[in-house]
Amino acid sequence: HWNYRRSRRWVPDDDVKGIAVQSNGNAWFATAKGVGLLERIPMTLAQKAKYFEDEIDKYHRRTPYGYVLGVSVSEPGKKTGITQHDSDNDGLWTSMYGAGECFAYAATKDPLAKKRANDAFKAVAFLSEVPQGGMHSPPPGFPARSILPVSGRNPNDHDNEAHDRKNQEKDPFWKVLVPRWPVSADGQWYWKTDTSSDELDGHYFLYSCYHDFVAETPEEKQYVKDVVKRITDHLIEHDYQLIDHDGKPTRWGRFNREVLEHGHMIAARPLNCLSILSYLRTAHHVTGDQIYLDHYHKLIKEQGYAANMFIPKWALGYGTGNQSDDEMAFMNYYNLLRYEDDPEILRIYHYSLAWYFSLERTERNPLFNYIFASLWKGTSGYPTREVPQWSLQDGADTLVSYPLDRFDWDVKNSHRLDIVPLKDMWWKNSGYLVDGKVTPIDERFVGHWNHNPWRFDEGGEGKSLADGNSFLLPYYMGLYYGFIKE
Repeated sequence: HWNYRRSRRWVPDDDVKGIAVQSNGNAWFATAKGVGLLERIPMTLAQKAKYFEDEIDKYHRRTPYGYVLGVSVSEPGKKTGITQHDSDNDGLWTSMYGAGECFAYAATKDPLAKKRANDAFKAVAFLSEVPQGGMHSPPPGFPARSILPVSGRNPNDHDNEAHDRKNQEKDPFWKVLVPRWPVSADGQWYWKTDTSSDELDGHYFLYSCYHDFVAETPEEKQYVKDVVKRITDHLIEHDYQLIDHDGKPTRWGRFNREVLEHGHMIAARPLNCLSILSYLRTAHHVTGDQIYLDHYHKLIKEQGYAANMFIPKWALGYGTGNQSDDEMAFMNYYNLLRYEDDPEILRIYHYSLAWYFSLERTERNPLFNYIFASLWKGTSGYPTREVPQWSLQDGADTLVSYPLDRFDWDVKNSHRLDIVPLKDMWWKNSGYLVDGKVTPIDERFVGHWNHNPWRFDEGGEGKSLADGNSFLLPYYMGLYYGFIKE
């Protein structure tokens, strides 16, 4: 076994003049820009998790609500001059962080994990509270993508109508919204519009985990019920769509049959059917209200939503399609398959999950592997009725190899002799190792699990610092389900 060590994640410069290896395994590198040391330091996965949690608490919490996402630095590779940014997916990334802390509390009963889970839940819940009551208020239950304090820059100076019109020239489905960042009723926050399905997928994933693993007091349980109810009621009251402050659906928050069977949304039909079914089943589980189960069964029995999941992704094989869809799908599978109790419906879902996992099995992805393993109960639809042990091992190997260095150093693998390129008709600059799987995680850069693991060359200049969220969620999930033992 050997490892590929390139870029400033590992060495001062790629122009290596000499290598010396000590008896203890430490390796010294003489490079054109100085001497570097690769040192072997024993560390458990629990210690690695604590390191990433401490780093998040120190660098990656934005606003008093603590939204978790990457930051920029002023000098490559140094945690100085930290600049925090908003993103289109503040709700999604913070939800996935919060879900990880829910699993942490379920596995360890650590009070600090519960506090972090509570804080993340409240931050995400606030996104469906902040839009209400202002001058540009959407119907109740609409969640914002993100927030920014009004004491800072006005994001509408950049995200204005002219900017939208220009984007629309390149993308005819781009939505023009004025303002794109309305001000909250209390005058404290700008909140971002045009919320998408990936935000909802993250929200419901967190709400499910929070309800099942963290909420213990009547007040905690009621809070999560209220949040889930208002968002789900919004979807039901508007024909399974997110309706923005302009009274029109958002670009991607559309789940009704008419939209999914015509036009550019056809390709999203399998995933959006999965999403709305997962939302409704989760809402019924959390609230106990029959209306959500009635709508759920209506979509299955009268409109064929479950049948649309038989082929859950439009893809041409390994390494094709939108990788963000994969992350979204597996979060929805996690809720949907846990709550469904009808054997006939569950058989469809297991077949769908098995089909999807057949595309992901070579990606060494601990989150997808552990979600699959947690849901697989030996039903038909996959070549084996047992959880494949290689999938658990791949997940553990990725967590072990997951780099502590979260800077976006450039990574190049396209010149290697041990790679097999994918056909250019699918993706350029993409492929896999001769073992049939993607390159290990310490030989590429991963921000979140929506990235493309098949890409050979990626990364930046070391001026972006990602958080360790993509380690924490699968680690604590694996710990909770017993897939990881230390």
